[in-house]
Amino acid sequence: MPIDYYLNIAASGLLTGLVYGLAALGLSVIFGVVRVVNFAHGEMMVAGMYGAVLLGGWLGLDPLLSAPLMAALLFACGWLLQRGLVNKFVERPEHMQFILLLGIATILVNAMLMLFGPDARNVQVPYSFDTVEIGSMLLDAVRLRAGAAAIVVAAALFAFFRFSRTGKAIRACADNPLGARVVGLNIDGLYALTFGIGAAVVGVAGALMTLLVDARPQLAPEYTLLSFIIVIVGGLGSLPGALLGGVLIGMSEALAGFLLTPSMKSLFSYGVLIVVLLLRPQGLLGKRS
Repeated sequence: MPIDYYLNIAASGLLTGLVYGLAALGLSVIFGVVRVVNFAHGEMMVAGMYGAVLLGGWLGLDPLLSAPLMAALLFACGWLLQRGLVNKFVERPEHMQFILLLGIATILVNAMLMLFGPDARNVQVPYSFDTVEIGSMLLDAVRLRAGAAAIVVAAALFAFFRFSRTGKAIRACADNPLGARVVGLNIDGLYALTFGIGAAVVGVAGALMTLLVDARPQLAPEYTLLSFIIVIVGGLGSLPGALLGGVLIGMSEALAGFLLTPSMKSLFSYGVLIVVLLLRPQGLLGKRS
């Protein structure tokens, strides 16, 4: 089979992996700063998908245009969730945090089942079947736009943490919470802001994902687990690692679905995870503790 076929499949997986990586960025941001694992991550992502579906049906908005609205809505929800509930569990044992967020995830997925039912819903966009020719490759326009939007959002997130004063303050909280409190930083407020940013990022990823797959409540646990795999592969707390892990998982799934069967995609994702844990337990871009 010509090499162009494999290049097309790999490029398609890379673009999908960028959206996966963006979703995992939200999980990595929350864990890297607040040190709480968001077990409701996939549920928030699917909520962003349904929000994009509703806006597409009511107002005819393209998911690319509804993504900022989903970011704002999920930011508010994440901020309130951190201030009202999660912040009380930051210093508690990990199993209590797990039970809290698992309960929130269960509430969210059942609320979506009650509101939208189990049937898949999607957003119709005029470029659904368009292709873009780049050299010898033919790329889906929807994947190309979703991947480009994921890169823009990820770049903006990196720039925020690298150059803004608030971003530097959040990084200080992540590096040394006690020292940050001593110099007068509002730790609780910055934790809430961080949780809100992580939720906003996953809301954008959810809106972009509606370009690629139909929204179903059953996807929520799958996306939570997928984000965990990506974050572990890339390195816990590493933002570039989350994006790199998403690209690797996306490409491995695409090639596995093409060379074998689509049902083998998850097997290859777990295979990548196992290989990384054996060869580099801290993740590709993670730091040794």
